[in-house]
Amino acid sequence: MTPELALALGLIGGVLADRMAGDPSRWHPVAGFGLVAGALERRAWRPRRLAGAAYVCVLAGSVAVAAGAADRRLRRRPVARAAFVAGVTWCTLGGRSLGRVAERLAEAVRAGDLREARRLLPSLAGRDPAGLDGGELCRAAVESVAENTADAVVGPLVWAALAGPAGAAAYRAANTLDAMVGYRNDRYLRFGWASARLDDVLTWPAARLGAGLAVVLAPAGCGGSRRAAWAVLRRYGGEHPSPNAGWMEAAFAGALGVGLGGRNRYGGVVEDRPRIGTGPPPAPDEVEAAVRLAGTVGVAAACLSVAWVLAAGSLRRTSPGTRRWGSG
Repeated sequence: MTPELALALGLIGGVLADRMAGDPSRWHPVAGFGLVAGALERRAWRPRRLAGAAYVCVLAGSVAVAAGAADRRLRRRPVARAAFVAGVTWCTLGGRSLGRVAERLAEAVRAGDLREARRLLPSLAGRDPAGLDGGELCRAAVESVAENTADAVVGPLVWAALAGPAGAAAYRAANTLDAMVGYRNDRYLRFGWASARLDDVLTWPAARLGAGLAVVLAPAGCGGSRRAAWAVLRRYGGEHPSPNAGWMEAAFAGALGVGLGGRNRYGGVVEDRPRIGTGPPPAPDEVEAAVRLAGTVGVAAACLSVAWVLAAGSLRRTSPGTRRWGSG
């Protein structure tokens, strides 16, 4: 078994594990990383960008080095390497668990149980759920599903394909740190700057790929229109303050035929987001359609990642330089 085939099989195994089981219910490595990161943040925090940069470099770098070292040790044991890659991929993906929570929120709103829907929202988005009505809860769910399709599905697959399990682990670490300290409030405006910017850079290719797949797969994923999804993406993709979230939200808004954006509250801080899309606000049906579209995008991203790994391995083996190296 070639190293590329082991990596490809590991990616497939990790995707299947996420689709069937979702996140591990206990002892999740990402949760453990969050505990370590939180403890270090309490000691390392300073109101300076340099302190925040050192913080993210130490944590994300350590994860990348550890995963890379383990991967190298397993290069001569392809079956073990495939299992390791599958485990890392499973832990870095979050699509299935995200979809389950969004579907439960939609069911609660449909049943008129806004208390339950508000209880579920923090598992999807960081905004304050208090006082949100059914329409605002559904909007938050669709926006979160769209954004996290890049963060928790396409991103780990892209970086696993490009840099192996070390790439996937480092990406997930950066994304987690952004969720913890990448806020524009008094405490994290400077300390969290490096975490937020690193996440922006690493998510840039995933957001573009994810948005493109959402447009192409709109009919299959949610019965939407490619033309409408592309029109909304072109018109509104750059309107969002995030360089990545706007692409995903615009593609999903166009595919679903809804309008997103509006006023959000984060820990008492009010943010007015620009409107994205021209349709009505999403309802529970659109939340469920967003989950289906996200799943379709995830499957397509997994297929492309596996194809990239296998094609890159084939090119390396057949290139003249590779043959000369191997013939020595």
